[in-house]
Amino acid sequence: MNTLITKFSYPLLASTLFTFSAGVLAEDINATDESEVEVVEVVGSLSRFGATKSNTPIVETARSVSIESIDEFLQKGSLNLSQTTSYMAGVSAETFGFATRGDWIRIRGLAAPRYRDSIQELFGSYNTTRAEIYTLEQVEVLKGPASVLYGQGSAGGLVNAVSKTPRPDSSNEIFAQVGNYSRKQLGLDFNGALTEKENVLGRFVGLYRDSDTQVDYVEDDTLVLMPSLTFMPSDDTSITVIGLYQDTQSDTGSQFIPVEGTLQPLSDGTFLDADVYAGEPEFNKFDTESTQLTVLLEHSLNDNFTLSGTALWRDGEADYHQAWPTFFGDGASRYLGSSSTSNATVARSFYQADNTFEQLALDVRLSGFVNTGSIEHEVLVGVQYQDVETDNNVAYYYGGGALTGDLRYVLNLANPVYTGAPDQAIFDAIYTDNPIQNVKDVGLYVSDQISWDNWRITLGLRYDDVDNDNGTSQQNDDALSLSAGFLYKFDNGVSPYISYSESFETVVGTTLSGDQLEPEEGQQVEVGLKYEPRNFPGFFTVAYFDIDISNLPNPNSLPADAGQQQGESSLSGVEFEAKFNLDDISMQLAYSTLDAEDPNGFNLAGTPDSNGSIWVMWDAQKWLPGFSLGAGVRYVGESVSETAALEYRTPSYTLGDIMLGYQVSENLDLALNIRNVTDKEYLTSCLTRGDCFPGLRRSVNGSLTYRF
Repeated sequence: MNTLITKFSYPLLASTLFTFSAGVLAEDINATDESEVEVVEVVGSLSRFGATKSNTPIVETARSVSIESIDEFLQKGSLNLSQTTSYMAGVSAETFGFATRGDWIRIRGLAAPRYRDSIQELFGSYNTTRAEIYTLEQVEVLKGPASVLYGQGSAGGLVNAVSKTPRPDSSNEIFAQVGNYSRKQLGLDFNGALTEKENVLGRFVGLYRDSDTQVDYVEDDTLVLMPSLTFMPSDDTSITVIGLYQDTQSDTGSQFIPVEGTLQPLSDGTFLDADVYAGEPEFNKFDTESTQLTVLLEHSLNDNFTLSGTALWRDGEADYHQAWPTFFGDGASRYLGSSSTSNATVARSFYQADNTFEQLALDVRLSGFVNTGSIEHEVLVGVQYQDVETDNNVAYYYGGGALTGDLRYVLNLANPVYTGAPDQAIFDAIYTDNPIQNVKDVGLYVSDQISWDNWRITLGLRYDDVDNDNGTSQQNDDALSLSAGFLYKFDNGVSPYISYSESFETVVGTTLSGDQLEPEEGQQVEVGLKYEPRNFPGFFTVAYFDIDISNLPNPNSLPADAGQQQGESSLSGVEFEAKFNLDDISMQLAYSTLDAEDPNGFNLAGTPDSNGSIWVMWDAQKWLPGFSLGAGVRYVGESVSETAALEYRTPSYTLGDIMLGYQVSENLDLALNIRNVTDKEYLTSCLTRGDCFPGLRRSVNGSLTYRF
């Protein structure tokens, strides 16, 4: 296995994928009706609370959407939200390597906002808990600008996590997991009808984890409680209420290890331990707590129209302390004196922050079908409101005194001896109580999916009004966003399409001349082809996209230039994805390329130029009763971080994952998952400020699931 993985040729894989899909396409186009079989869904489904706010099939949607169900991402051994996206095309799942503070997912080269049940649930940084995947039914990635549906946000796309909700079938589950790094996890999922009429359904999902990690002193302990209730007063109405409480006690996985000793050798030719702990025990912590309440509403007004909505209240906080090697600027050595293993000594900065977050959001929409002769309209009209408050109070002791000759808190990364942290009085003296920042957004949107013969035409329009109050100044922005898509659905399952979409994101501040800064704006053109075979269950997509982002900061940093929003960034690439079943084999394939530039014309920092993957599952019942086997390979291409004077190239890497499952009985399942099976050491990105991010080491986890 090790030889296969390290010598894996990805250009050959890409060629194989496209050749295979082309062959399948040609075979199916020539297939007769007699060869058709029952359609089996292999790509998951969308609901009115999904990423597109519509249950229109993906094959009829003129843009790229990727879905991973809970069965799929648990088969692959995923342990967090980032890992659920690691087999998707065009998605960087580990931008900043091993991390505990958040899920740093990038879509088409850009940071992706996190949504839950179609409402954004994460604003700002380091102020709330991570999403726990055991509470989810599936994870959806909507690629490209989506301001028509969601208002201000990233031009790259978004991640939408779909919550587990009550179901009419009574089912209960106990899930237990143990793994390396002393990982112990217990999950409960109880579901069923609470009344004889089955018009009240209940579900309770609970999770407790006690775990160390690959970095000494960094723990990842959490408690999650998620009760939910669905009330159906009639056949036309469903109201679901979801409560979620999470308390996580941990430290920060990112250690900000210098380039010298990770990407580049030290002066004596050696390298540091990539998992060295650069923090300070008893000082470092990243303890988070969050509480939220979600309401999902669906009400059928008549045979054609449905009223649906999502409401979310969320409150989160984080107590964040960390020590890390001090940054000295682009390309500057991080070491005090000679950078060798005998003196790989760094000054450390010490940071304390009390971060909070509170959100109230509401999204109500009316959807329905209207026929005008031979043309059918699926109309969506909605109004969205959100009010978000964030607070970030900090004390930042840069250099820990070393820059003025106090060397009590320096650390030798080659042979760390921890010193203790500065007195609390030092932090109290430099504590900054920042004002609360408040953002209010009201959006009105309308979308029309037109079906005429085999044509599917989508038109969308949205108006947003955004108020920003950062405690010292106020700013109001408004934006009009457009989208359009054209798709033709051939009878043989082939559906070519072209689409256009826009995004905007508020930029708070003024130019040197005193004018208010304009929102950043993104425009994307996407051309693609979707294919749903008629003679076997599967789904294939290939897409080319081109994104332009304007009104970025002045790329040349000209101090006398009052415009200061002349920067533009461009991103383009090709993505291929496939999921299909052949008898007892199921396969998932992905490959993508990306050409991304920042406003200065440099490569977008920390962004791989390509990625690809293969995952194969074999249901071995015919040959090995009770057994199932899975194996996958993930490839991530080279990334570049550069300035006019400096360039760091982070090498590509290839990782392997395996899974072994055994069904002991009708109620009991066992599984063994190993990610990064060869325990390969790699870096996910290095930044010109001078630090690198080590990737995830081998994880070995055994799980037991008992259903009753």
